[in-house]
Amino acid sequence: MFPNSILGRPPFTPNHQQHNNFFALSPSLYSHQQLIDAQFSFHNADLSRAVSLQQLTYGNVSPIQTSTSPLFRGRKLSDEKNLPLDGKRQRFHSPHQEPTIVNHIVPLSDERRYSISPLFHTHYVPDIVRCVPPFREISILEPREITLPEAKDKLSQQILELFEACQQQVSDLKKKELCRTELQREIQLLFPQSRLFLVGSSLNGFGTRSSDGDLCLVVKEEPVNQKTEARHILTLVHKHFCTRLSGYIERPQLIRAKVPIVKFRDKVSCVEFDLNVNNIVGIRNTFLLRTYAYLENRVRPLVLVIKKWASHHDINDASRGTLSSYSLVLMVLHYLQTLPEPILPSIQKIYPESFSPSIQLHLVHQAPCNVPPYLSKNDSNLGDLLLGFLKYYATEFDWNSQMISVREAKAIPRPDGIEWRNKYICVEEPFDGTNTARAVHEKQKFDMIKDQFLKSWHRLKNRKDLNSILPLRAAILKR
Repeated sequence: MFPNSILGRPPFTPNHQQHNNFFALSPSLYSHQQLIDAQFSFHNADLSRAVSLQQLTYGNVSPIQTSTSPLFRGRKLSDEKNLPLDGKRQRFHSPHQEPTIVNHIVPLSDERRYSISPLFHTHYVPDIVRCVPPFREISILEPREITLPEAKDKLSQQILELFEACQQQVSDLKKKELCRTELQREIQLLFPQSRLFLVGSSLNGFGTRSSDGDLCLVVKEEPVNQKTEARHILTLVHKHFCTRLSGYIERPQLIRAKVPIVKFRDKVSCVEFDLNVNNIVGIRNTFLLRTYAYLENRVRPLVLVIKKWASHHDINDASRGTLSSYSLVLMVLHYLQTLPEPILPSIQKIYPESFSPSIQLHLVHQAPCNVPPYLSKNDSNLGDLLLGFLKYYATEFDWNSQMISVREAKAIPRPDGIEWRNKYICVEEPFDGTNTARAVHEKQKFDMIKDQFLKSWHRLKNRKDLNSILPLRAAILKR
């Protein structure tokens, strides 16, 4: 993304690279004068060159570093592929040759520092691995991702066609990951011990081709005051984007919301991004949702069509008082958990050790590989499940007294706390217990949401045609 940047050196000293708890190191700021003195050249961006330098190999879902440093170009031994890993490691850490380390994360334990997948040939991964961790469950997820449920009726076939046309592609993920890589290296000029995580729909399995990128900047292990610290941090990031990266970052905006963010567009990838600070629960729920997404092959197509349906009817925008995509996904998962013959379990109840809120961040990505595929006795097709979802929230769910809980895999009574009192929709966040649907605070918007569930259920039940509630051509064009 920034091919002429002088940031080819590793931002961490060898001591930092071996440190297994970087959060214990308090982040430090470069002084204003140091930033002024630093000279950078960000001209002639060439995405193809940037991609070739990075040599990213994602497979279908797993972004993994698979090449040695560009500094070795022209000097790499022709028979290096035949060297043992120990031999490569010795060359990589030669005192005379420093590798360019892109994508840093909390250092993983030694046994996690190699990508082990029977599906792809991968090279040595340096000690500090990429911010989107390598997924060891890749061998489990990929075949199940390719195998879609069978569609014997028109409605189910329409759902599958929409899913196949609009699901996020490998190339889409590559663009987001490449931007995250370079932005992390830039932000580490301000906060040397920080890490930038790609989170949300881009990584949880429920992304579409038009999905924005969500980024979480982690600066320390302790919670960050969102009104003061987070805003100050984002103010510095925003200024850095406006001054140093104006040729590559378009329209950076600092949004002073309850959870402040910097919104911007990457000119190279043409992707819109939202960047927050220390919203660590977003990292945890990304991998929780990712596990659900690949647990059963009907989950992802159903979620995608429901998100498209909600967007078409203007009930999928938390900034305008309706449902966030995250709340919608949790609503779908909850529905699939509460069927007479459930399609999904509560994986937090079955595997509490894998999804504990106390698990350190550098271990969170391991959770999905500990959960085997779920074999449900429910053989309902996608069309029937979509109809059932609309009917459940239109006629069966008690909005006044019940709370949606994916953690418990059932509807539970609303707590009496202020977080839930007098709220129109209550959807429990699986890790911190907050209400993910708190944006729905107007009765008019709540009534609009309920009305759309009811109308769409009646239309779809009568016509059994997805076009009756969601024009397919327009939805596919939007991706």
